Amino acid sequence: MKIGLIGAGHIGSNLARLAVKHGHDVIISNSRDPKTLQNLVTELGPHAKAAWAKDAAAQGDIVVVTIPLKNYQSVPVEPLKGKIVIDTMNYYPTRDGQIVALDNGTSTTSELLQAHLPESNVVKAFNSIFAGDLLSTAASKDDPNRRTLPIAGNDPEAKTVVSHLIDQFGFDTYDVGQLHEGFRFQNGTPAYTIRANRDRLISALNKA
Repeated sequence: MKIGLIGAGHIGSNLARLAVKHGHDVIISNSRDPKTLQNLVTELGPHAKAAWAKDAAAQGDIVVVTIPLKNYQSVPVEPLKGKIVIDTMNYYPTRDGQIVALDNGTSTTSELLQAHLPESNVVKAFNSIFAGDLLSTAASKDDPNRRTLPIAGNDPEAKTVVSHLIDQFGFDTYDVGQLHEGFRFQNGTPAYTIRANRDRLISALNKA
């Protein structure tokens, strides 16, 4: 699979590392010239390349949006039509500015992105785990203490594809429901960054 990444910060870089480790090709972009990603591409090896965001969007079979929320409207729309888009974004008003729909709970970060990408299938994932934990807490399928990560989305098929990818990366998945239910594991909730199996995760989600 080809995985495009719009954003190459800590989460994006570690997702790229996991993807390459498990046999995928990655196309990585940031807000600057692709040349600024040369060190990361060199580290990742021949299955990675740097590109502009529009090209990462166009070339990826699945595309991960992992940028500051305040920049979500810069995500290219046309090349993402019909594609699965994974949203890892969290809302920080001190960085992103006040967003009324998020402050009053009528929307979520993923619903904002879905409205921006009306012909894409957005799935909320990887926002509730520290970047370093993506590498350090990944575990084999037979590990009794394997960590469970929550996801949310409106399209069942898209969530199935993302769940398979998360399983490859070393985690179990719990489907919380529609995109709006992503509020249950956003930053500031009991389920945010919790290292938990399925039962403990569900308990934390129900407290949101």
